[in-house]
Amino acid sequence: MGWNPRHLPAQPGRTFVVTGANAGLGYFTSEQLASTGAQVILACRNDARAQNAATRIRERVPGASVSTMLLDVSDLQSVRTASETLRALPRLDGLILNAGIVHPSADRQVSLDGNELILATNFLGHFALTAGTLMALRRTPGSRVVSLGSVISRIMDSSLDDLQLATTYNGWKAYAQSKIAMQVFGFELDRRLRANGAGMVQSVVAHPGYSISGLTPTVDGINEITPVKRVIDGVQLLVGAQSKERGAWPTVRAALDADARGGDYFGPRFLTRGAPTRQPATATSRDRGVATRLWERAETLIGEPFL
Repeated sequence: MGWNPRHLPAQPGRTFVVTGANAGLGYFTSEQLASTGAQVILACRNDARAQNAATRIRERVPGASVSTMLLDVSDLQSVRTASETLRALPRLDGLILNAGIVHPSADRQVSLDGNELILATNFLGHFALTAGTLMALRRTPGSRVVSLGSVISRIMDSSLDDLQLATTYNGWKAYAQSKIAMQVFGFELDRRLRANGAGMVQSVVAHPGYSISGLTPTVDGINEITPVKRVIDGVQLLVGAQSKERGAWPTVRAALDADARGGDYFGPRFLTRGAPTRQPATATSRDRGVATRLWERAETLIGEPFL
């Protein structure tokens, strides 16, 4: 039988953590995971918004088991604190690396640690979070790390040699690099887990296609769209857009599908929209040389070795 995103397999007793879960793709990923009976932890930097997201999930999914925790992935100290909490969990079945800056700023900004902000938020914090929680993942049979990539990797390419973009910053270049880095990381993580005898933890990559707010159902405090934006975004159906609810489908399949394997790449069937299917990744995303350089640089930036 094929995968049906509207009828997900039951997951009672399992625990998933979703970063950036208070809005957008992260919210709908969390809601869909909660509908399976799993415990879902919403890891967000804003506690009020996280609590609102938890409330909305409980309203929309009767009996949902949802909790929240503070995590700002752009702040490495916040990541270390959250990692310590997650390592203490009795089990961690899935770590969903979703949080990110989607609309880049025109001017270069830096994180508290001095790293280019989009890189720090979309990639570097997730690299550190995975390293910090690997102990809990390794003691949980069948656990997975799901890295969120982007269709932008097919539009823009980068060998990731200039991660900080100190003198060459461009918002969309920074965003594209951060998402290419997430895909490179996801595939390299799977290779390194196997090489280190930790193949029981699988690393899978997913991308949401072209998912926009104006096509997404209204949820109070989560996705509130004006009638004008509904009309404007509705026109984008013609160019392959879809809702963020559907954009979460590839991530959820990557987390739950029993037939998924480490190194798989899931995305919408028609690239920007559609049912979640296995997809081919770009050559750069699977390039071992690019991955080795990225890994070494990331270890230096977070100040500790990974694996």
